[in-house]
Amino acid sequence: MKLSADIKAFQQRIGYEFKNPELLVRALTHGSVSSATRPDNQRLEFLGDRVLGLVMATALLEADKGATEGQLAPRFNALVRKETCADVARQVDLGAVLKLGRSEMLSGGRRKQALLGDAMEAVIAAVYRDAGFEAAQDVILRLWGDRINSVEADARDPKTALQEWAQARRQKPPSYVEVSRSGPDHAPVFTIAVRLQDGTEEQATAGSKRQAEQAAAKALLSRLT
Repeated sequence: MKLSADIKAFQQRIGYEFKNPELLVRALTHGSVSSATRPDNQRLEFLGDRVLGLVMATALLEADKGATEGQLAPRFNALVRKETCADVARQVDLGAVLKLGRSEMLSGGRRKQALLGDAMEAVIAAVYRDAGFEAAQDVILRLWGDRINSVEADARDPKTALQEWAQARRQKPPSYVEVSRSGPDHAPVFTIAVRLQDGTEEQATAGSKRQAEQAAAKALLSRLT
């Protein structure tokens, strides 16, 4: 299979050359452009998420041999969550080689966090299918780099941290309210408000409810602390 110059360059950026390049092409194919003869990357994403999890769990155990499960779990979650996968995808400019349908391209799909995170997991699975666990592990450890050693000991996501803040002060858990939704169905924009029992509130806007909730929680935490 002959690869385009941009996909060859992408292989250089991730530091791995595929024996079966069709696996890489599939990993980069979004559902918006898939067909009966061109499968999308969803199954590879499913597998890549598991491979990434095993590599990260092993790496964290090696990095801190004295850490408890309670200390390791938030660090693990911080390293494997979609936001981190998307950050790594941006680092290697994965968006430039994503295969998308016209509607996704017009709505900024090459920059969307969910699409980038999913495709990064699919690429991991493609390496695993192409050459096995050790090859996938090498790619992951290289791309995640210093994130593993520098991940904060208290690496909870903002929503979890805000809920624990409220519980420690005997308040009810924060509530999240959709303030508005705009944009077309294929590219919605949500504004979410997070509110504490005492009425303290912050809002944030993002391309998904989850991202907006996390951003609102982060803003409120910053204000409180």
